[in-house]
Amino acid sequence: MLELAILGFLHDAPLHGYELRKRITALTGHVRPVAESTLYPAIKRLEKAGLLARETQPGSGAAPRHVLSLTDEGRRELLRRLAEPPQGDITDENRWFTLLAFLRHLEDAKAQTVVLRRRLAFLEEPASFFYEGDRPLRAEELDDPFRRGILTIARATSEAELKWLHTTIRALDR
Repeated sequence: MLELAILGFLHDAPLHGYELRKRITALTGHVRPVAESTLYPAIKRLEKAGLLARETQPGSGAAPRHVLSLTDEGRRELLRRLAEPPQGDITDENRWFTLLAFLRHLEDAKAQTVVLRRRLAFLEEPASFFYEGDRPLRAEELDDPFRRGILTIARATSEAELKWLHTTIRALDR
């Protein structure tokens, strides 16, 4: 998720590490805060793989700034990750939102639709956070108001996303 966010934000524009961290935190920070100890090793890995380029520019103060940008290989890798996301990026809500934030970079509507249909198929499978044996429980079946709340909120969120997915897929299919 972090690497995808780095590649996605740098696709938009070259950024220095601090600005990149701020943007990633704004996207995912409420769920997974981005620490320097996590961000900078990920940047180094991507740079070592030839996906990022670093340019040193004079800073506004005394220290120089390192501005990161995508290489051509980095752009290809971003598009590959968007077109062929692992199943975890489809099923995990936070990873899905990160993927969705950059899906516009896939310019082929058919490729975008393939990814959206994978999410749609996942959401249409009966699921619950709570089970009786192998059977998923519905909110109405729970006496616990807190667990019932979890399922009620999850159902409303899923219904809104399903509606959005159907509408967006229809528009992309045109």
